[in-house]
Amino acid sequence: MVQAFILIQTEVGQAAAVAQAIAELPGVTSAEDVTGPYDVIVRAEAQSVDELGKLVVARVQGVAGITRTLTCPVVHL
Repeated sequence: MVQAFILIQTEVGQAAAVAQAIAELPGVTSAEDVTGPYDVIVRAEAQSVDELGKLVVARVQGVAGITRTLTCPVVHL
């Protein structure tokens, strides 16, 4: 299982709607609107890095109101 945090910037005033839409996607375990340089932080999981990439590119980035994403895979050191 591969896990990642996805940091999202949204259009002004769209953070809550984006977080709500993303929370409903398969593979997303949580989506919270936050303050700071990013507007939404998502925790997601997939069976492989390729599947995680597909989740981000095909599903998350397709949500209306998103302007930029940064995917941070979780590592266990």
